[in-house]
Amino acid sequence: MTYDVVIIGAGAAGLMCAIEAGKRKRSVTVLERNEAVGKKIRISGGGRCNFTNIHTAPENFISGNPNFHKSALARYTPDDFIRMVRRHRIAYHEKKLGQLFCDGTSQQIIHMLLKECEAHGVSIRTNSAVTSIKKKDGNFNIETSAGEIQSHSCVIATGGLSIPKIGVSDLGYKIARQFDLKVTNVRPALVPLTLGGEEGRSLRELSGVSLDAEVSFGRVMFPENILFTHKGLSGPAILQISSYWKPGGKIMVAPKQHPRRFVQKWRELYGEIPIENWTLTPSGTEGYDKAEVTLGGVDTNELSSKTMESRRVPGLYFVGEVVDVTGHLGGFNFQWAWASGFVAGQFV
Repeated sequence: MTYDVVIIGAGAAGLMCAIEAGKRKRSVTVLERNEAVGKKIRISGGGRCNFTNIHTAPENFISGNPNFHKSALARYTPDDFIRMVRRHRIAYHEKKLGQLFCDGTSQQIIHMLLKECEAHGVSIRTNSAVTSIKKKDGNFNIETSAGEIQSHSCVIATGGLSIPKIGVSDLGYKIARQFDLKVTNVRPALVPLTLGGEEGRSLRELSGVSLDAEVSFGRVMFPENILFTHKGLSGPAILQISSYWKPGGKIMVAPKQHPRRFVQKWRELYGEIPIENWTLTPSGTEGYDKAEVTLGGVDTNELSSKTMESRRVPGLYFVGEVVDVTGHLGGFNFQWAWASGFVAGQFV
């Protein structure tokens, strides 16, 4: 079988790219190694899918190149995605801080993307694991568990390493390295932090207590809730700072409210020191199992910001989480998926 475009990975970025390429009358097939598409979409936002953030701006993303993502985000905005959601009559609401969620379930977003794919002639093959990719005579030969496919363009939309239980893989990084493209160091991001030692053991007794705080690391600060867990700290402010935190580094927590159990534990640990700036040294993170995203990925210097195409391998594109662009918590990573998939879909 020969196609104009083969997309590896049927997540948010891959499906968006497929829709856009299909609109251009390209013959498109999407290969998904799992038995179902959009597994990360399904579990996101507690099953309601925080599908974008109306306040999306370049500053909401971390990348080795802070300018790389500006082009895609400018060309496909939250309003563009909201228009598609409205066209499919999906009810949604703003939860807080610009975060948009479905009123119903995240399955509505998956269904919308599949309907768009169908409308534009895109074929999707589940249970199709890719075993090898080679480029020969200008075409890509893609070996899969269901046979060989050829294509003129190949899009890598394989995601990152977070949440292994949904069937993730490092295939995207392997393909990049196979074609001599640089991959930055990857690590779990938007992830709870762990606390060790006597302090950590003692603070576990606060598991379930949450409080409003400002959490900072270096010059980066996030004001929002923190949550004590049986392993350390979680909650939105902690997840946000985890993307910036470096092992061995100290974080500052400035509580804005003082629940009674927290005050008791504070006095037990630190005596009568005022509860203002609290310095903690996390022992680590809860890893990819609890991470919402993967920080790092295919080096943006290897890609065109206009097309997402490899600068040195014509016809090879990378979109979504596999690229070294990581959003803050609150719908930004989905917006990057939609935007990067959209722009690649204009050129594949």
